[in-house]
Amino acid sequence: MLLALAAALRVVTMLGYRPAQLYWYDSFTYLDTAVHLAPSATFHPSGYPLLLRALWPAHSVELIAAVQHAMGLAVAVMLYAVLRRRSLPGWGAALATVPGLFDASFLRLEHAVLSDTQFIFLIVAGLAVLMWSPVLSARAAVAAGLLFALAALTRTIALPLLLLVLLVLAVRRAGRRRLAALALAGTLPLAAYAAWYGQHHGRYALSGADGVALWARTMTFADCRIVQPPPEQAVLCPNGTVVDAASEYVWAPGSSINLLPGDRFRHNDLARSFALRVIAAQPLDYLREVVRDTSIAFSWTPIAHPARVTPAFGFSRGHWSLPDQPLIGKVRQEYDPGIRAMSPVGPYADFLIAYQYVAYLRGPLLGAILLLGAAAAVRRPRIALLPWAIAMGLLVAPVAVLDFDHRYVLPVIPVACLAAALLFPPRPPSPPRAPTRSGPGAA
Repeated sequence: MLLALAAALRVVTMLGYRPAQLYWYDSFTYLDTAVHLAPSATFHPSGYPLLLRALWPAHSVELIAAVQHAMGLAVAVMLYAVLRRRSLPGWGAALATVPGLFDASFLRLEHAVLSDTQFIFLIVAGLAVLMWSPVLSARAAVAAGLLFALAALTRTIALPLLLLVLLVLAVRRAGRRRLAALALAGTLPLAAYAAWYGQHHGRYALSGADGVALWARTMTFADCRIVQPPPEQAVLCPNGTVVDAASEYVWAPGSSINLLPGDRFRHNDLARSFALRVIAAQPLDYLREVVRDTSIAFSWTPIAHPARVTPAFGFSRGHWSLPDQPLIGKVRQEYDPGIRAMSPVGPYADFLIAYQYVAYLRGPLLGAILLLGAAAAVRRPRIALLPWAIAMGLLVAPVAVLDFDHRYVLPVIPVACLAAALLFPPRPPSPPRAPTRSGPGAA
């Protein structure tokens, strides 16, 4: 019943906002990369464009949205199946799927040409494989390693998650053979991608933006009087430019990295070296900024961070427009001739606009779910510690390497719900039934 209602909501979303949510410039970069497959030297690895490439023959961004809505439903099915497998009662397993199925933020995310829905699907699939059986098999370890590697190629923030999974399984004493199988299966696809990246960009890496991102993180607190960087790094010191979020320093025209010659990503290695030096010199300032920005996730009223974004309640009656950019014309010609700005269609859009104000997981409720997950991790560490640790990693890691974003909080929710549901006691086994006799002597 819940799945049918959630599917109906997704149909309403597709009818209410046509053709799909397209962001400049992320969505069009993904679509262009899908046509001209090559590893990107910016923030976008090629895992998501591989999915878009598979859907390219249909030449429809609406099909992309439909597939992602199906992924959202599949995430709930996986959560329910794992919890039932772990002997949770049906009502408890179903309750854990409610936020992901009915929060309007997930409807919007699945309807956008962005990598996040695929990322959530892969993370939950990897956890489902690891948690399906009480004893981890080598085959399950290989499958989970591949899924987490694909998640890292979709969003590089999954790289530390793979290490976190290995650490938790080592604490659980899952066995050296299984750990080795998971590590190998998770490493080989990443190594192959890094080699492909090297062919195009001349260096062995997964991304050309990790240093720029970490540099932007330090711009909210870096004090070069304390850091005393060498002259080649000193050009990246704060120069008086002030913006309202760490991530904005990447794009601010007046920030120090954008005043250097060439593209900002050309200075990625230098930016990484500078950022690591700042963090080593000012660790408490770094920790303070990470804690402060992470706490935004727990506010009752969504806080715009940065101020130019809409943190929630994004369904509206307004008409969007696409900028006059050559890349958009190129994508329209090569991927989908029907690409246009998204527009609302009544009465479906009117329903969603009203619905989103009711169906939104407030920050304190997310905090409560994480606390329940922590209690479950203490009470049943062999099964609940892994999803809770992954949920916390998903919450903190993006802030630690760049900045807080409400979009980045959404992958936390289904994983945190999985951990929290494991606090409930498992369903007691049914008593064995007495054997019945048959035949002439039964009377």
